Amino acid sequence: MLSRIIALVIKELLAILRDGKSRMVLIGPPLIQLIVFGYAASFDLNHVPFAVYDQDQSIASRNLVADFAGSPVFQQVAELHSPERIKALIDSRQVEMVLSIDPRFTRDLLSHKPAPVQVIVDGRNSNTALLILGYANSIISKASTAWAAEHGGRAPPAQIDPRALFNPNLNSHWFIIPGIVALLVQVVTLLVVGLSVAREREAGTFDQILVTPLRPFDILLGKSIPGLIIGLVEGTVIILATVYWFGVPLLGGLLQLYIGLILFVVSVTGIGLMISSIASTQQQALLGAFLFMVPSIILSGFATPIANMPALVQDLTLINPMRYALVVIRRCFLEQPSFSSLVPQYTAMAVLALLSLAAAGWLFRKRAV
Repeated sequence: MLSRIIALVIKELLAILRDGKSRMVLIGPPLIQLIVFGYAASFDLNHVPFAVYDQDQSIASRNLVADFAGSPVFQQVAELHSPERIKALIDSRQVEMVLSIDPRFTRDLLSHKPAPVQVIVDGRNSNTALLILGYANSIISKASTAWAAEHGGRAPPAQIDPRALFNPNLNSHWFIIPGIVALLVQVVTLLVVGLSVAREREAGTFDQILVTPLRPFDILLGKSIPGLIIGLVEGTVIILATVYWFGVPLLGGLLQLYIGLILFVVSVTGIGLMISSIASTQQQALLGAFLFMVPSIILSGFATPIANMPALVQDLTLINPMRYALVVIRRCFLEQPSFSSLVPQYTAMAVLALLSLAAAGWLFRKRAV
């Protein structure tokens, strides 16, 4: 029996690797997505265009403007002499922030009073606006502390001494790119496995497989192992690119990482076989795969925290294997997790893998009759 399954696995691998379109699915999309996400996807802000409305025109106000202009986050593009242009510049998206300095700025500083500085931001993208306000507040706080130290003023009563664990520079790529490992492994595995049975049905060779000595379980196993192998190879390539190309540190153990990766690939393989067993054509299988992938990515915590989602949606994420894979992969990259601390994620993915494979087997036998 083992030799028959191995023969079917080899046949599946040859069918995938010999077909030019299948090879493109394995190489092209993952490579493009890795480059796009790796370089384009970022929560960091750089070169935010801003305008200055300096009503004080003093050395202190110019120093504050210089602090903003000298920051890698901000880029001054305009200097205003009246408030009328502020709304027009923000409406046209020429600037995302306007720094308005009160005419009493220097006088209030010298008299040790709060010196008003207004920061006007484009609130159409609330996340970006909050980030801009955070950066602006940091620059103004540092300038205020420096002024107090230089002129003998009273220092702020409390000062923030920031320290970030696991990601000292708060580089968002260290959070996003490890998540791409799970995302691309899911995409490739789901497409390879999802198209396997549908391709046989479309080509008219599925009935020939059914009349062989192979049992339905053997056929199911032979169809799933190639997807498992390809998913693990694809995951290894992306992990190497993450570490050696993008420079994201891999602090955790490879054993913990690959146990999670194997369980994740097995659970995705079961889902892919369910889709493939239901679909009659490759087009149906492709649509079914994408129908699953989009909600899976959104409900995984890849970009938005699961804790911020409504309670009902949070419950739905419990049946999403990518949710648990992201926790394992990100922790293995940025932390040094023990095996025991990852057992809840391993257990959840193992249960989902068993359920999806059992459901795929039932659907396969039902369609094979």
